[in-house]
Amino acid sequence: MGIENKIPHYGDILAAAARIAPYAHVTPVLQSSSLNALSGADLYFKCENFQRAGAFKFRGACNAVWNLSPQDALNGVVTHSSGNHGAALALAAKTRNIPAYIVVPEGANPAKLKAIEQAGGKITFCGNTMKDRDDTAESIRQTTGAVLIHPYTHVDVIAGQGTAALECLQQSPTLDAMIAPVGGGGLISGTLIAVAGKAKNCRVFGAEPAGAADAYESLKANRRIADIVSETICDGLRATVGDINLHIMQAHELEIFTVSDADTISAMRLIWERLKILVEPSCATVLAALIKNKNRFEGKKIGLIITGGNVDLDSLPW
Repeated sequence: MGIENKIPHYGDILAAAARIAPYAHVTPVLQSSSLNALSGADLYFKCENFQRAGAFKFRGACNAVWNLSPQDALNGVVTHSSGNHGAALALAAKTRNIPAYIVVPEGANPAKLKAIEQAGGKITFCGNTMKDRDDTAESIRQTTGAVLIHPYTHVDVIAGQGTAALECLQQSPTLDAMIAPVGGGGLISGTLIAVAGKAKNCRVFGAEPAGAADAYESLKANRRIADIVSETICDGLRATVGDINLHIMQAHELEIFTVSDADTISAMRLIWERLKILVEPSCATVLAALIKNKNRFEGKKIGLIITGGNVDLDSLPW
């Protein structure tokens, strides 16, 4: 099967929105007059930190779990995750009363591990390379018969993640642009497809840590670059961009802004001070990117996807 046949379409995102509606929260869009003044733009923060399991990841996980046939769902689901996708998949599996096996790298965020356990996920630790993750998940899949739900290349996951942008555009229909974080690429892929289908005059941008800029470098080189060693505080954005995700980014001519960890921490603190919400460093990249490139957005209406709020309160970066 060619990669084009694995790419979800706008209709898949509409179907995902209907499928997850009984289980997922409709999250709020918040604004701040002081952040508008600081940026020179009208900012609309799509707050997925209020989503179930504390992150947008529940959307894709829920869509994937509930799109399984009864036979395929029988032995549960397995994935690898630094935290949020694992917690989301465990919770989604719980809504269908099937087991969830979550492979987690050593040294993962304690707050996210706790969330996986509370949702009923069965945790297996592995090494810190993507090969470690893939090999451990595959071993569990073969042993249990569980279905692999990849955190960002699975077609149903991408479609589910796109529902965040779809919902944002339903709540704020006149946006000129939308900015989403870029890690493995599931969210940005779904966002690109959703926005292209719902609001053709709205442009999508990506925000990626400078210390884990494999998607940025891959777009620049016009080929997937997978050997970058990530060094960033944004633990949710350390994954290597997937083939299918890069293909979608290229097809939609995505432009990515890279931001330093220092700028991201500053933006994370700004969001806390002005919006009164505590968010993960990974999603503060969108505000950091906008402030760094404010001349590109002045006078416009900009949606920013705030992806999660699962923060280790004992390790706040400031």
